[in-house]
Amino acid sequence: MTNSDYLLKAAIKKLTEKLNEILVDKIEEATNIAQDAPEILKKEFDNLKESIIDEASRMEKAENSQENESANTYQDSEIKKALNEIEDINKQIDLFNKTTNNQMK
Repeated sequence: MTNSDYLLKAAIKKLTEKLNEILVDKIEEATNIAQDAPEILKKEFDNLKESIIDEASRMEKAENSQENESANTYQDSEIKKALNEIEDINKQIDLFNKTTNNQMK
């Protein structure tokens, strides 16, 4: 065999060894990731579940706030209406009192 034959065989041998080493490392890395995957997925699911609950709570508070504002607006208009009626009644009472006072004189 010539020197170039030895060089070619040595290169093939070393490349094969290096590729096997890289392959083994990558398989170990993939195995570790596969073992951690359920835990990672559980954490992500828990985070998603928590954010959904937070959003639902926020939406409920916003709706309750809007309902309270609507109820307050309704109550305010009812109060204004009642106050106007009271004012009208007071005017009628004043008119009645003036009328009766004039008739008594």
